[in-house]
Amino acid sequence: MLAAEKIQVNKDGTRRGLSNLAVQMIAFGGSIGTGLFLGAGSTIHRTGPSIIFVYLVIGIFFFLMMRAIGEMMYSDPEQHTFVSFIGKYVNQRLGKFAAWSYWAELILAGMAELTAISTYVKYWFPGVPAPLIQVLFLLILSGVNLAMVSSFGKSETFLSGIKVIAILALIIIGIYLVFTHHENPAGTHASWGNITNGFSLFPNGIHQFIMAFPMVFFAFQGMEFVGITTAETKNPRKVLPKAVNQIIARILLFYIGSLIIIMAITPWKTLNPNQSPFVQIFNLAGIPGASAVINIVVIAAAMSTLNSAIFSTGRHLYQLAQESHAAGLKPFQKVSKSGIPIVSVLFSAGMMLLAPIISSFNSLGAAFSFIASVSSDIYILVCMLTMVAHWKYRHSKDFRTDGFKMPAYRWSNPLTVVFFVAIFGSLFFSSDSFLPAVGAVIWAVAFYIILHRRNPAHLDVEND
Repeated sequence: MLAAEKIQVNKDGTRRGLSNLAVQMIAFGGSIGTGLFLGAGSTIHRTGPSIIFVYLVIGIFFFLMMRAIGEMMYSDPEQHTFVSFIGKYVNQRLGKFAAWSYWAELILAGMAELTAISTYVKYWFPGVPAPLIQVLFLLILSGVNLAMVSSFGKSETFLSGIKVIAILALIIIGIYLVFTHHENPAGTHASWGNITNGFSLFPNGIHQFIMAFPMVFFAFQGMEFVGITTAETKNPRKVLPKAVNQIIARILLFYIGSLIIIMAITPWKTLNPNQSPFVQIFNLAGIPGASAVINIVVIAAAMSTLNSAIFSTGRHLYQLAQESHAAGLKPFQKVSKSGIPIVSVLFSAGMMLLAPIISSFNSLGAAFSFIASVSSDIYILVCMLTMVAHWKYRHSKDFRTDGFKMPAYRWSNPLTVVFFVAIFGSLFFSSDSFLPAVGAVIWAVAFYIILHRRNPAHLDVEND
């Protein structure tokens, strides 16, 4: 009770119950997931050791975007989502496009994680129907989100902690294997030389190297969750700079550290791209039940991302309801006694129930995969608009000279936008990503036209 009384309450009834550790773990939860534990083998297979360079470059640009988001949130920590700055500083029409698109993207991400959870749980319980598993996990995590914001923070800290322990275990075991020159079943030895021997920047061609960029880009997706927690963070102007500055270094350490260790233990060409590299390395180390251990970690990773998705979608819908004049969105402004936007959270979680429905009809699987891919591509457009909003903010009356400023924004901001444009453009040069990229463009244009026809005069106003 005493701890609860110390929690600061915002004007809208939401509460600042998230600590610095919880904020950082939320960012871990969003951006370190199944893409690393299961998908790293595929990216390594594409580019070999040069994948380290890809992760480093994308990590730098994500850091710049996070500094832009951090600067705007530091200026106005009452905002429940960083996307709201697009409507505030660019124009309301693009703001609505970004907000609704990002909300939909997070709903689909949550659905994808639910599907993944049921797949991994069936590893132990093959007879249990996937929809039942999905509903059960959704109910559990929705309950956590509806308790108190501090409960969400603690659960996310625990789930993300499991992932951090698994990565640290890989790094420590890997270093031991390298220093002992461990001999693998194939007759090769663990050595740092496995990374540099016969090094080529484009071992499978420049096309594979370029296509690794969007794959890694989406692996970092979720880091921006820091920009959704600010309104419910204790001492946001103290916590936010720490969280933003520390999170990128730690994520790069875990990502790049893991990749270096994986490729040092065994020559990268011997890795199976269709199997988790963590399972392969733990098997080489002779750890019994490596597959089961990683299965637990992957379930924790998927639960962590789903947990963050429920939190984020609820706050996005709540912010949209606050900014809208539509009577139909008024119920979504309701805040519970514990400071939770309860209706927005429940509705967003309810939308994720589409996952069990889709799981019941195998024919819908391909359609869901396509829609999820389109949604992920739209995320890049939201990133671009976020940087435009930051540029506008720096030239607005709201700009704080004593704020948490993005470094060298006059060149770093436009350079980040150009990089995001290049990532989006690269999607059109692969048969796997071409149609989803076209779908993202169609969605953006159609949404923009619909909003223009509804209220062109009101929504076209720019906020200078």
